Amino acid sequence: QVQLVESGGDLVQAGGSLRLSCAASGSIFSIDAMGWYRQAPGKQRELVALITSGGSTSYADSVKGRFTISRDIAKNTVYLQMNSLKPEDTAVYYCYADSQVGIEDYDYWGQGTQVTVSS
Repeated sequence: QVQLVESGGDLVQAGGSLRLSCAASGSIFSIDAMGWYRQAPGKQRELVALITSGGSTSYADSVKGRFTISRDIAKNTVYLQMNSLKPEDTAVYYCYADSQVGIEDYDYWGQGTQVTVSS
């Protein structure tokens, strides 16, 4: 089992910045990748950014150049630095972890943190 706790969501003006944090606990040794998804009202949940256990990163086209995913291995924490925020970035942001135990693959989710960008 992996537990994920997010923090950092807030109300910010367009052009501003926020940093989201996600602290993992439990069976962290089994985590292959962690990332952030977001879901806006009336829309499907979408992948924002991902970082693998090897440190490789990937981003949605809509956030490339503005968002940066990083991790602090010692703190078991993943961050999402969001710059140049736009109103269309408004969503609930969810931390995600992909865990591999033997041949079984498990997905874990945080409770979500609200990011609201005002125009």
